[in-house]
Amino acid sequence: MNLVIVESPAKARTISKFLGHEYSVQASFGHVRDLPRTVLGVDVENNFEPKYVIPPKAKKTIAALKKLLSKSEKIIMATDEDREGEAISWHLVQALGLEDSKRKTVDRIVFHEITKGAIEKALEHPRTIDMNLVDAQQARRVLDRLVGYKLSPFLWKKVARGLSAGRVQSVAVRLIVEREREIENFKAEEYWTIEANLQPATDNRQQFIAFLNKIKGEAIPKPGIKNKVETDKILDDLKGKEFIVSKIESKEEKRVPASPFITSTLQQEGFKKLRFSSKQTMMLAQQLYEGVELGDKGPTGLITYMRTDSTNLSEQALWAAKDAIIEMFGEKYWAGFPRKYKVKSRLAQEAHEAVRPTDPARTPESIRSHLTPQQFKLYDLIWRRFMATQMKEAIFDTMSVEIEAGNYTFGANGQILKFDGFLKVYPIKFSELTLPKLEEKEKVEVSEISPKQHFTKPPPRFNEASLIKTLEKFGIGRPSTYAPIISTIQDRNYVQKDRTRYFHLTEIGKMVNDLLVQHFPNVVDLKFTSKMEDDLDKIADGKEKWTLVLKEFYKPFSENLEKKYKEVSDKTVEETDEICDKCGGKMVIRMGRFGKFMACSNFPKCKNTKNLSNSEN
Repeated sequence: MNLVIVESPAKARTISKFLGHEYSVQASFGHVRDLPRTVLGVDVENNFEPKYVIPPKAKKTIAALKKLLSKSEKIIMATDEDREGEAISWHLVQALGLEDSKRKTVDRIVFHEITKGAIEKALEHPRTIDMNLVDAQQARRVLDRLVGYKLSPFLWKKVARGLSAGRVQSVAVRLIVEREREIENFKAEEYWTIEANLQPATDNRQQFIAFLNKIKGEAIPKPGIKNKVETDKILDDLKGKEFIVSKIESKEEKRVPASPFITSTLQQEGFKKLRFSSKQTMMLAQQLYEGVELGDKGPTGLITYMRTDSTNLSEQALWAAKDAIIEMFGEKYWAGFPRKYKVKSRLAQEAHEAVRPTDPARTPESIRSHLTPQQFKLYDLIWRRFMATQMKEAIFDTMSVEIEAGNYTFGANGQILKFDGFLKVYPIKFSELTLPKLEEKEKVEVSEISPKQHFTKPPPRFNEASLIKTLEKFGIGRPSTYAPIISTIQDRNYVQKDRTRYFHLTEIGKMVNDLLVQHFPNVVDLKFTSKMEDDLDKIADGKEKWTLVLKEFYKPFSENLEKKYKEVSDKTVEETDEICDKCGGKMVIRMGRFGKFMACSNFPKCKNTKNLSNSEN
């Protein structure tokens, strides 16, 4: 018998379907070793050696797997193909005592999708565990542990108990803080626009609207005309002026489909179109990847691996998409060639594919009855996005017109959808507007000229989609970290969502951020954090030693931390005139994880607390 180990029971069931009786597919239930929860668990004096332990919940799993080892000729690690998956395989080898075993062969197989072809191909091409990927994961884990376990106690002492700092979460909070301050400091700027209601002087009396966009041939600077005085002067100048068509331009415009999903864009579109949180999107995507029961077909992997920053598509998938598009929509809807996408992000690391359906012919409707409503929505989104990438461009007939009135130029634009192309499966917002038939030098009649006052608006607060996009733009985090980052900053009460799902900064979030920015600028610096991600990539590529990267970070960080313990004053309390109704001591105002609260000054002997509206907690 050959023992195959994967992370989850769902993944085990799906893979088992493709393998014969000579294979036993078992789940590790995630990580089987980790750093201890109660202590640092990293020997900073000895090359940052991690002190891994087997958590209680994993001990039964390890015991069960060890029993199967004696019956197994070969051990095959089939965990996910990324740094985290590679690390899980390595930890399994360590926990099962296989690192020095001469009796057992340990193979490592990887695949982008859980299909029969992909599994068979992976078994034909096994490899050994990639220690570069393992070291990159270890470096991230140790870095995060050092920052969290060293900085958090500092926050407890200087601000409030129960707070935490994180190497990446703190940068995310900083982005939200800076956006909040942009909004607070924003001063609205007045501007005006002028629009004219026009119609041809010929028999075609169709009206259309044109906007003033040039004065004496020069474009009006954004955002628009500065004030009412200037606007009124223009309106006076326009009185009695003839409006003459000076330029007409008609052309065909093609719009190409967006690239296939990677983790970040899947989370962004999941939020925008489905209102799913990034955490919910990834949970559902994992279910679709690991396998869903499809009646008689059994557990079936519906999408490729969902943690990826590559837009690459396999040749097999491209030609399967062609066949499905021609079958469903007709040959005119296929792009005419396999459309490939270059990886635009400098962050792309593992050679994954984009997130796509494993079988383009498997339409969402055909399996709807086997999916939960949420699973269906996400599969439908992924399927449509992928199919769109291989379909013809959408074609619009566009028309732009310029109308001169003395020194002033008005512009009008129209567009009509000529061929829907990829929009047939992946609609985007657009408006159709038909302009009347016009000719150059033709005079048009003016029925009304309307000035409109506007005010510039502050930048919007972040929501999950825009925060992920910004983190990706600055090189902060990786596909596996976006959702945990967003969950963590909410769990810590550093930010909260309003009803419209925008992030609002909390008082404690602002306080922690300001302290970190002032005293630990590197920890919350965008460029520094991005460089650290690049260093982790170099470790994964075998170009850097993970211990050297840690040493370069930790020495200055540790020295600065020691200095700040002495320089920064301990948390202060505000005195009040209120008397504790339990012990007679004075009540004081303290800062906690959820903001300010009232507590007895005799704490910890007296643990009486009240909120600031004087009702007991």
